[in-house]
Amino acid sequence: MSVEFENLYQQKLTTAQEAVKQIAPGDGIIYPLGAGEPSALHEALESYSGLEGNRLYTMLSMHRTLKLPKHKLRQISFFLSGMDRKAFNSGETELVPSHFSEIPRILQAREPEPVLMATVSPMDENGNFSLGVGVSYFGSQVKNAKKIILEVNETMPYTYGIDNFIHISQVDALIENNEQIPTSVEPELNEKDNKIGQYIADMVRDGDTIQIGIGAMPNAVMNNLVNKKNLGMHSEMFTAKAQLLHERGVLTNTKKQNFKGTSVATFAYGPESLYKFMDHNKDILMVPSDISNGLKYIAQNDNFVSINSGVEIDFLGQVSSERIGKKYYSSTGGQADFAKGVNLSLNGRGIVCMYATAVKDTISTIVPTITVGSPTSTHKNDVDMLVTEYGVAHLKNKTTSERVLELISVAAPKFRAELLQQAIEMKYLEPNYFDNSELASAV
Repeated sequence: MSVEFENLYQQKLTTAQEAVKQIAPGDGIIYPLGAGEPSALHEALESYSGLEGNRLYTMLSMHRTLKLPKHKLRQISFFLSGMDRKAFNSGETELVPSHFSEIPRILQAREPEPVLMATVSPMDENGNFSLGVGVSYFGSQVKNAKKIILEVNETMPYTYGIDNFIHISQVDALIENNEQIPTSVEPELNEKDNKIGQYIADMVRDGDTIQIGIGAMPNAVMNNLVNKKNLGMHSEMFTAKAQLLHERGVLTNTKKQNFKGTSVATFAYGPESLYKFMDHNKDILMVPSDISNGLKYIAQNDNFVSINSGVEIDFLGQVSSERIGKKYYSSTGGQADFAKGVNLSLNGRGIVCMYATAVKDTISTIVPTITVGSPTSTHKNDVDMLVTEYGVAHLKNKTTSERVLELISVAAPKFRAELLQQAIEMKYLEPNYFDNSELASAV
């Protein structure tokens, strides 16, 4: 390593309490998404007396909400997690409605000269720190930053990509903290997950490019892709199941039209073994979210399959994925980006998956109208297919009455008759549809 870079490193090395003093009143502060958040700097921020009129931006936060009044620090999220969900629903924090692809531009508009704080990998021989698992909207802000404060952590993988590096010469202060960056445990799969996973996997063909997230249903899908050949990945998230498909030789990325030979993602979250797999792995390309989720980049890939989950869907095909009951649970994320982008892809297929029931099988997730107060995450005009444990509903290019029939065919059987009656009352179906053989077979 260059003596010059090492000297700069030592000159800028300090404590978390001293590093946050770079922040002036009124500054906007930006963290990377999820596991890229700087844990020691975050804790130091709460005891820093110099805050006044500041703003802190997070997404899928892995750390607690700071106990600070809003006049000192407004805490603003782009996607809620278990760490800030309660705080938002009680009015302590704020949420920006957004598509993941647009967040880089939203931040540039709101904070033209931000203070950036991130966990990064150790410095390489050229004086660069990698953003590792959290490029997301963060990497795009580096060129306009007023201050850059880094938390160097040896458990953060060194990854390659676009807007993925910060040079030591750009850094104003740095600290070292080698506690393990946040990890996740793989969820257990149930019978419903496995059925949904098999339905979706059967629709994925050799050579397709896929986008898929994290959770039980996505994991079930990935488990059923192990015998596919030459798949590509262009997704917002890189997961342990994506690692599995790399190791099995399934994800070769040879059939893609852009970024050929690499799996594209904008953030990663998973077990410690995932981060070790990603470290210095040139088969993975970490890019800003306006590329991973950008419609033109999605559309450039033929045979694109997007797979996202929802909470409920109505007779028109509107999908809600953000609110459960009276409480806000998450946000839009990249679901609408991929729903739109996949419709522009040659032979693209967009899949929304969800259980047919909720609340211990007492309510149907297929409903006449979206629950009052719940936002629509995927527009009815963009939805393509819905998959439940009862099968696949094809909605694209269908009339409202045809959509109703498709949706009821994959609803839980005990709710089908009630749903049919509601569709008739709403004038989506004629009363004599009760005598229609196709309809009868759906009940």
